Amino acid sequence: MGFSSLFLWLVLLFSVTFPDVVIVHAFTGTYGVNYGRIADNLPSPESVVTLLKAAKIKNIRIYDASHDVLRAFKNSGIEIIIGLGNEFLKDISVSEVRATDWVKENVEPFLPGTKIRGIAVGNEVLGSADQELWEVLLPAVKNVHNALDRVRLAKTVEVSSPHSAGVFASSFPPSAGAFKETLIPYMRPLLQFFSQTGSPFYINTYPFLAYISDPSNIDLNYATFQSNPGIEDSKTNLHYDNMFEAQIDAAYAALEKAGFEKMEVIVSETGWASRGDENEVGANVKNARTYNLNLRRRLAKKKGTPYRPKIAVKAYVFALFNENLKPGPTSERNFGLFKADGSIAYDIGFTGLAPSSASSLKDIGLRGLIGYSNSWMYMTCSGLVLMILL
Repeated sequence: MGFSSLFLWLVLLFSVTFPDVVIVHAFTGTYGVNYGRIADNLPSPESVVTLLKAAKIKNIRIYDASHDVLRAFKNSGIEIIIGLGNEFLKDISVSEVRATDWVKENVEPFLPGTKIRGIAVGNEVLGSADQELWEVLLPAVKNVHNALDRVRLAKTVEVSSPHSAGVFASSFPPSAGAFKETLIPYMRPLLQFFSQTGSPFYINTYPFLAYISDPSNIDLNYATFQSNPGIEDSKTNLHYDNMFEAQIDAAYAALEKAGFEKMEVIVSETGWASRGDENEVGANVKNARTYNLNLRRRLAKKKGTPYRPKIAVKAYVFALFNENLKPGPTSERNFGLFKADGSIAYDIGFTGLAPSSASSLKDIGLRGLIGYSNSWMYMTCSGLVLMILL
């Protein structure tokens, strides 16, 4: 038996013998990307794996549990949070058996080859206007967690539910962050459950949306991590030189007021559109590149926020691709770091797929990569040789 096979066997044996000891966090490092697929012209999931590996992106979120995607990501090493859509919440909330069936169909068969590290139950539920969904969210979350527990996956697959900025009654200055009173009866029990399971608070935060809503009063440099005077929070005496960190600390302040000051905040979505309608001021390639390049640099430092300096900020960028079938304003279809053919939308240091070979990439996945350095090719070949030897 080769060393790698022996090591894998020992890990699996340990996991079965001591299942309660194995705890895998849903995020490696600090940088991830949302892989949305509301489009009819995207590369195959196999090609996406190649793209992500070239970019050294280790974390993704998808908004469903597509079996094609989960199969494609097998043995890729990329960690995935899958989604259970809002449309399923009512059904899942009324029956743990249904939740177990969903887990057995969409999670269990793909482990451990595909690194499913979390399930996002619903998306922006409490920030929506659908009060029926508010009421079923926690029961659905509990049933999914219990279903994972039944198949001994509760310690390895995290259960969460991302929120929009719509859950806040106030967020400026950051110390004033607070949840809406109407949501407290739903938010507090949800947070209580997540505090028991060790799940973080996921927030979708967009300086882009704040800026386009009030461009005359919001400094673009403040919104895009560029040099600016910043703002001072008089209550905490903390200085903020970018809106991204201010929004995160507003979430920490709201959690503290609700009694959950120890809960970590992770950004489940953030990004900047490279194109928009006439009234979407600031939606252009220059600003999108500036925001996402500076965000990537900021996350690479693995630093905290002014209010939580010891907790490294983690974020999933929205989104991997432009999605041509998304409804809404033009900006909704232009958040991608990459175009539909796999080429880069703008340069923030990633390698794209050659536009001329995008169609063939849907079939063969590995051709058409551009911009690889000789060192990357050497490392890849060396890795393959080592795998064969082992």
